[in-house]
Formats: sequence, structure tokens, C-alpha cells
Amino acid sequence: MHNTFTKGAHPNDVGTSSSSTASTNVTQHIQDELDRARKAGPVRDIIIPPCPELLRQLQEATAHGEPDVASLDRIASADVAMAAALMRQANSPLYALAQPVHTVGQALTVLGVRPAVQLLTGFLTRHALQVQSPLLGHFWESSTRRAIACEHIGHQLYGMNPGLAYSFGLFCHVGIPVMLRGVKGYGSTITEALARKDRTFTQTENANHRTDHAVVGAIVARTWHLPAEVAVAIRLHHDFSALQDGRFPDAVRHLVAMGLIAEYLVQQHEGVAEPADWRMHGDPCLRHLQIDETEVEHWVDELHPAFEAVDLA
Repeated sequence: MHNTFTKGAHPNDVGTSSSSTASTNVTQHIQDELDRARKAGPVRDIIIPPCPELLRQLQEATAHGEPDVASLDRIASADVAMAAALMRQANSPLYALAQPVHTVGQALTVLGVRPAVQLLTGFLTRHALQVQSPLLGHFWESSTRRAIACEHIGHQLYGMNPGLAYSFGLFCHVGIPVMLRGVKGYGSTITEALARKDRTFTQTENANHRTDHAVVGAIVARTWHLPAEVAVAIRLHHDFSALQDGRFPDAVRHLVAMGLIAEYLVQQHEGVAEPADWRMHGDPCLRHLQIDETEVEHWVDELHPAFEAVDLA
């Protein structure tokens, strides 16, 4: 990779207190906007599911670094289906085990702590936000692949937390199933938004419902106590003008840029048409992270095994 993020000083580092204050102010502005939308705006009638208790326990276990395996074993074993998902992943071709695992503890040993935490987080999230709709046929698989891609990109960037990138990728579009469950006519809006060429997906959402999945997803992230950078980046993930706005923290702008790159990687793998956002904003996102197109095309192949291993059946 040919970028200065991997070595030496961060190109977007800001060393002044005034810039730090500006970042705080603009981030608070986003938080205030979400509060207004939740209390008095169109989002007030949308049911935001509470954070699942087991996910809350998982967050507590990981709040101060890597949790011990015993804590993860206890949390994973509390739900039979979740334990089965953990073992199914460990027994997948990705790990090519000579003998299959039969216990949660064995699965944790094979997967490692960080991948296990990611799998448990995804499992708990999709079950808390489960919606029976053909419109979401591959939603969670794509979300998991987006998270994997974001984490991969995060590993390439100097000073970027790959775990933060994974969380953003997983929750980026979480507002869609929440709106599908709680907003009348939203299914038709999805169909319309995907078909229209004269305006963006979020413009169609706002025209029909006076809000969009970026706002709702950011509120879910806040309600579930995800990191503030993740919530703000979810709110902005279709607003690419944020890339040039130095008032936003570097982490937020990097997440917005890598989110679109990750979306492109996933859609290339899934054989979906190139997203309109990529045609319009792909180059600015690549420039922001100092990544070239050759590197991205290499990632399409490099991530293929991990993408193929995603099995949420």
C-alpha cells in the first residue's frame, strides 16, 4: 500500500486546541440533532430495540481490553443458538480443522478472542433486529462482510482502531431493519430508492418519511452504547462532504471513507452492480485514505476466503 498512514506521522493529525474544540463542537451538534430527532422529530414513534442483555455483558467484558476466555464461554453458552453459531464458524472450511470442535471452549480456542467477540456481537445484533422480509434476504451476510472489509482496511491505516472499524461496518446500515419493522410503507420506499436514478437513497427516505436510515442507525448506536465515533460516522456515512470538514474527528472521517470502500468490496464479491455512491464518491474516499485502485482490486481477491466463510444460516 502506498500511503503515509502506515508509517510515521498521521497526515490529518491536528495539534491545536482550537481544532480539538471544533471537533468536540461539531460532534456535539450531531449528538444534539439525534436527540431532537428522537424526542420531537419523526423518529420519536419508531421503536428502537434496547441493547440485548448478553450484548451488554459482552460490552462490559471487553470494555477494558481483551476479555478472558471464561467470560466469553459463559456469555456464548447462555444461548444455545449462539453457541451453535460459534461452533459452526470454528468448523467452517476457513479453519480447515482435522477434527471438528464440539464445545464452546474449543471453538473459542480455534477462533481466538477477537473474532469470537465479533461473531457474538453480530449474532446478538441480528437477532435483536430480526425482520422477516425478502428485502433483507442477504442483509446480515452483507453487513458482516462489510465489517470484515472495514476491519481489514483499518489494519492498513496508521493509528486506526480495527475494532472500531469492524463495529462501524457491522452497524452502518442497522437503521434499515429498524425502519422496516417500525415505519409504515418503508418496504416500498426501499424498492423505490433502489430504482430511482434522480436522487440518492437517503433523499428518497427523507421525501417519504422525513428521516433516513443514517439517522435511525446512529440512534441505535447511541442507544446500544457503541463508541461515539461509530454513532457519528453512521449518521454521516452518506454525507461525503464530511471528508473535507476538518471539524470532524479524523476517526469519523476515516470511517466514512472506508465504509464506502468496504461497500464496494462486498458488492464486487456478491456480484451486485457497482453502487451509485462509489461512482460519485469512490475517488474522494480513496484519496482521503491515500489508497490506490490497484490496492482495492487486490483486496477483492484477498478477502474472498473470509467473505465466503460468512454463513449465517
